[in-house]
Amino acid sequence: MPARKKATRRAPTARPTPIRGAARRFKKTWKETRTALSSAEATVERRVKALAKRSGVDTRLATQTLQAWGHRLERERKKALRQVEGRLADLQTRARKERRALTRNVDDAVRRTLAALNIPSRNEVQELTRRVEELSRKIDRFRR
Repeated sequence: MPARKKATRRAPTARPTPIRGAARRFKKTWKETRTALSSAEATVERRVKALAKRSGVDTRLATQTLQAWGHRLERERKKALRQVEGRLADLQTRARKERRALTRNVDDAVRRTLAALNIPSRNEVQELTRRVEELSRKIDRFRR
């Protein structure tokens, strides 16, 4: 009996998963949102300065108020970012758990189907092949 060539398995290639793609899209959207907020903040600052100049309001007071709003906006941005990152991490964890559970369910369904159709599994075929080869060696020893 000729020697059987063993099949080698290739390492799975790193493919972007839907979770990673969603995270990338989220980060891109978040970056665009920050850019838009910065632009809006600059626009508001210009308009407030123009309004203060026209109305004769103290520019130092207006500047202090603008800075206070800027600091508050930055604090709220950081707070929102932490919340969103936490929720995204929870979502990723849940998706991993669900993927594992789905894999187990599919494997179980395949095993049950193979058993119902009386089709041997890969492990059973390998075990039988090993036993046949072992018996063949024993028979060859008896012939000698």
